[in-house]
Amino acid sequence: MDGASAVPAGIPATSPAPGLAAFIARHRRLLVLTGAGCSTDSGIPDYRDADGQWKRTPPVDYRAFMAEPATRQRYWARSLLGWPRIGLARPNATHHALAALEAEGRVELLLTQNVDGLHQRAGSRTVIDLHGRLDAVCCMGCQARSTREHLQQRLRQANPGWEVRQAGTAPDGDADLDTDFSGFQVPACERCGGILKPDVVFFGENVPRARVEAVHAHLRQADAVLVVGSSLMVYSGFRFVQAAARAGLPVAAINLGRTRADDLLELKIHAPCAQALAFLLPGGH
Repeated sequence: MDGASAVPAGIPATSPAPGLAAFIARHRRLLVLTGAGCSTDSGIPDYRDADGQWKRTPPVDYRAFMAEPATRQRYWARSLLGWPRIGLARPNATHHALAALEAEGRVELLLTQNVDGLHQRAGSRTVIDLHGRLDAVCCMGCQARSTREHLQQRLRQANPGWEVRQAGTAPDGDADLDTDFSGFQVPACERCGGILKPDVVFFGENVPRARVEAVHAHLRQADAVLVVGSSLMVYSGFRFVQAAARAGLPVAAINLGRTRADDLLELKIHAPCAQALAFLLPGGH
């Protein structure tokens, strides 16, 4: 795209893309904020329905995870079954379209609420993982870091037979399994014996201040915000749209269903993310 406000040629008038294409063409420094709707085509379920309500029990609470051994047993037992679906997931057309947009010099920052790392796998480089990454593990005692795949091996070794259990797919590396978890062995930190936690921000836990400040610094350099696949029901992401609106920046959103920011939007595209962004890919229309 050349920065003109005209809609790029080749986009059918009946597609949801013309208004979006014009929005992108008008703004050269987009802060793109993405959510679970970006990754559903990669086989990773989302949490909320079209009204922004929970489809399932909310994710594990930080305080419960840290205080209750039983909560950690349940979390890691289910993660043992759910992690391979995240580890093997591949970027879909939405991730590739946003990487192409960055390659054109249109993206000031890609801020993702997802923890799956799929934007980076698709080629996006200027990324802040607002809620961390599920492929890393951190000791809450000595802060030692390790890979989730290494912990997966330790979980399998400590709990032979668990990995063959059948469980349904759930968001963010969880699995739908309800059983007696009391015999599940949770490995401790190999360095200090401390509690191991995925390097993600749990519910009830604060996003690190430095990360929030970095996003605000990028937002000051942006000239618009594009929300992709998020209901923005979680305040940690919604606050950046509020900040953009206060600064007078236009905001557009692609989402199937309502968002918390509907009254702040200049443009709302009710369509699957990949369909709405298809014009950014070679041969897209």
